[in-house]
Amino acid sequence: MGAVELPVVVGVDGSDAAFDALDWAACMAARRGLPLRIVHASLWERYEGYIPTTSSDRPAERVHSEAVLAMAAERAGRRASALKVMTDVAPDDAVTALLRAGQSADAVVVGSRGRGEFASLLLGSVGLGIAARAHCPVVVVRGRPENVQGRLNRVTVGIAERERPNGPEYAAGAAANAFALREARLRGCELEAVHAWRYAAAEAAGEHGSPEDRARRAGELLDEALGGASAAALPPVPVAHRVVEASPRKALLDASAHSDLLVVGARRRHGHFGMQLGLVNHAVLHHAQCPVAVVPQS
Repeated sequence: MGAVELPVVVGVDGSDAAFDALDWAACMAARRGLPLRIVHASLWERYEGYIPTTSSDRPAERVHSEAVLAMAAERAGRRASALKVMTDVAPDDAVTALLRAGQSADAVVVGSRGRGEFASLLLGSVGLGIAARAHCPVVVVRGRPENVQGRLNRVTVGIAERERPNGPEYAAGAAANAFALREARLRGCELEAVHAWRYAAAEAAGEHGSPEDRARRAGELLDEALGGASAAALPPVPVAHRVVEASPRKALLDASAHSDLLVVGARRRHGHFGMQLGLVNHAVLHHAQCPVAVVPQS
């Protein structure tokens, strides 16, 4: 019996940002050979109960939900004709519905803001809530058209010297590195590992070495995290190590300008509730110029 194929899940609400996320998710599912599950959350389904779809007086809320899903399924089919597409109206709020769908998903994809949210918001509450809580990778589709459409041929992942009890949360663990490597391989593009450091901070912590030494160490850290997978990958993935004397926030935001996808790790501590992102991840989710993948790690 073969392994179960977990779908790529995408949330749609009829907004332009959601349809951008749909396009991105359809391409991701097609690259990975996975089905696409399109979810539309509607609290009306919970509160109003069931009315047969053959009824002549179907409520406007249900008609809207059906129209959004039909349009989304048709659009996904145009993106990738061989894609298996499933649609689902979830009787819940968007965050709860997508977190539940993410429990049996390869990844969840959302737009940067939803229908009805103020244009001035940097990242919508739905995207932030899912990225902060999901136990599967979450991709927030944001940024400039050339980045979103994958024209730059680069996936970027942030790495750090070592894990500390309270940070740095951007340090990509094995799961995040593997996600970044897989995306780079499927896209046929370069994987860039960004290692941020500050000379004064390193000296104060008793850490020494030239930028060249730190670049070499950064390469060793990534190779260790990938377990040699970058060298053994078929086809091989070109990996570039870039050491930047800057804060992690600035280094990753700068890197996002020339990336199709920025991958960061986020700890999911058992028994902890609420947002689990950290300051650097908050910054990239709000300000990155390309889509951001938040990959949970225990």
